[in-house]
Amino acid sequence: MSDLKVLRLVKKSEGELPEKSFTAQAVAAPEPKPAAPPSIQPVPPPKTKPSPARNKPQQPKLTLSREEMLKIFRTIYQSRRLDDKEIQMKGQNRIFFQISGAGHEAILVAAGMCLKPGHDWFYPYYRDRALCLQLGMTPLEMLLESVGAEADPNSHGRQMPSHWGHKKLNIVSQSSPTGTQLLQAVGCAEAGYRVKLVKELKKLIKRFRGDEVVYVSLGDGTSSEGEFWEALNTACNLKLPVVFLLEDNGYAISVPVEVQTAGGDISRLVSGFPNLYRQRCDGTDPIASLQTMRRAVDYCRKGRGPSFVHAKVIRPYSHSLSDDEKLYRAETERVADAEHDPIKRFGSLLVQDGVASQDELQQLKDEVDREINEAADAALASPQPAPETATHFVYSPTVDPTSKEFDTEDQVELTGNPGTMVDLINRCLHTEMKRDPRIVVFGEDIADCSREEALDLVKGKGGVFKVTANLQREFGSARVFNSPLAEANIVGRAIGMATRGLKPVVEIQFFDYIWPAFHQIRNELAVMRWRSGNDFSAPVVMRVPVGGYLKGGAIYHSQSGVSIFTQIPGLRVIYPSNALDANGLLRTSIRCDDPVLFLEHKHLYRQAYNKSPYPPDEFMIPFGKAKKVREGTDLSIITYGALVQRSFVAAREAEKQGISVEIIDLRSLSPYDWNAIAESVKKTSRVIVAHEDSLSFGYGAEIAARISNELFEHLDAPVSRVAALDTFVAYAPQLEDAILPQVADVLKAIIALKSY
Repeated sequence: MSDLKVLRLVKKSEGELPEKSFTAQAVAAPEPKPAAPPSIQPVPPPKTKPSPARNKPQQPKLTLSREEMLKIFRTIYQSRRLDDKEIQMKGQNRIFFQISGAGHEAILVAAGMCLKPGHDWFYPYYRDRALCLQLGMTPLEMLLESVGAEADPNSHGRQMPSHWGHKKLNIVSQSSPTGTQLLQAVGCAEAGYRVKLVKELKKLIKRFRGDEVVYVSLGDGTSSEGEFWEALNTACNLKLPVVFLLEDNGYAISVPVEVQTAGGDISRLVSGFPNLYRQRCDGTDPIASLQTMRRAVDYCRKGRGPSFVHAKVIRPYSHSLSDDEKLYRAETERVADAEHDPIKRFGSLLVQDGVASQDELQQLKDEVDREINEAADAALASPQPAPETATHFVYSPTVDPTSKEFDTEDQVELTGNPGTMVDLINRCLHTEMKRDPRIVVFGEDIADCSREEALDLVKGKGGVFKVTANLQREFGSARVFNSPLAEANIVGRAIGMATRGLKPVVEIQFFDYIWPAFHQIRNELAVMRWRSGNDFSAPVVMRVPVGGYLKGGAIYHSQSGVSIFTQIPGLRVIYPSNALDANGLLRTSIRCDDPVLFLEHKHLYRQAYNKSPYPPDEFMIPFGKAKKVREGTDLSIITYGALVQRSFVAAREAEKQGISVEIIDLRSLSPYDWNAIAESVKKTSRVIVAHEDSLSFGYGAEIAARISNELFEHLDAPVSRVAALDTFVAYAPQLEDAILPQVADVLKAIIALKSY
């Protein structure tokens, strides 16, 4: 068949509209023109012929050869048959989960044809099997994931099927929570944006191309997630080259789109975003999809901003094998959807217009079936990971922040007038940013002044506690900048940047407001390295002011729930009690290769008792190394943060009564220094664990339990704990004093334990 005839077929397909039962209006209607902004004087129409609209890039006519048309069909069919093979294997109890991309194949093959594997970056979701095939992932690689094989390039046996990831292809490790990938995709694109602004980065960031596009996909249900809107906001605000592909199959498991989305049409809801090139297409038609995706990708690659493609697709199978769509979808609806199956629809079109005969298509199908059966046999024969590998890659295997390499504490020479914790943290940020151009600092209010034209006219903000003061002035707005008031946005973007090789040091303004970011921290940041088998990592540092004792901090400026974070594998949690430790531990946090939660007690920021002269620029304290702040023989106090000083004062009072108290400042909560704890307990045989968290389920419970379990024979008394009441911190100072542990509470515990 001649290419000319194929071109006529392409043009014919482009001109077709989907049937009414396929909601033609939603699929094919042109995007409504935005209303003109109000003005005092009406603007006369131009006399010359207007140029094409900026958000409608010119695109050459689509031409495809017979071979290309057949390859499209082959990939669509291959994707479907892989779903079917997994369903068969699940029925045989040879795999353990299945979720299909059936009905989505056409738009995904089109997307893959327009993008460059290993050049562009990809944040797919679980329906995107056909995209990954088009990018170069093989059926065997997909089935290796299905059976949980160690050789699986997606996750090396650590994730469920259809959780895509491929280092060579730039498919970033995917997780199960819907929508978390969106902010990371924006951060990934933003990394390229920042590299263009900072000349030194072009040599430091690997695989920087200059024109890369970031693809991210989602289902219609995911558009209900707040992170979708946060991602669109930042992508449009910075004009980032992100292609958002919304695969709308009408259902989020059993919830139809009209229940999920106001008006039932997400395209209308996003119509007000500036710089966003919006298109709709019939996602079951590969030719219409290809034309649409080419325009979307071209718009992004030319640096015009993000694109949004709303593709109407179908879901001929249930949400997953754990779901039965017959329970909530009428048979008539399911039959109507089946008429738009991409395989049936495109195959019929190829035969009808002479691109291929029925026999030729059948021969192609038979070839794919044989390939998939052979791949399944090979996958089933591939071994699963060895049990001893379960703890591999929880943390970096090459950079150990607990090692001697990070310990310069004993040789430190201090100079200058004593500075507060704020001063020494600020100094550390300055010296580290000067040393490493990859460091970017952002968060709410952390810049000196976002409006640069006013920078020389104002003193500058530099954070609500002034910790980041003058960083923007010294290193520029490309590396130090304010974020939206959205904590998930901060952490999600940071993950995407770190994946590309930047070193984000972000600030969450108050620990009390970290919770919108917890999803990103627990399910994405901490687990990225482990779930990808060390193919991807995100060494982000999160600086977070924490704690009470503020006289007026109340419920929402006094929280201390560190135990919620210390139980997360993969996350380092650091909590200095003084200026010098804060400087050394922050430097270690920045130079290590793991994500770090760096907690800075607000009450300790400017206390005179914890000031220190300035250490040199290479001063580091390793993680997991406690500090003995007071020698003693009668009992030990294991503590951290604001309770270090309170314990010290209580110990001096106890000394007047003849009680010798040893105090261990943990400094690092995950990991913590068990050897220092054990040595002290063996020495004194009595121990108090003191902290600002609530007593029940607090951090001290773990330490107390381990002491009781492993050091029981060395104890002369039960392990004691001093902590906050099991309630919230109140505004009234008298109530706050009663709720948080005071010097008197520690002294009382010392006397009681000594007299046991």
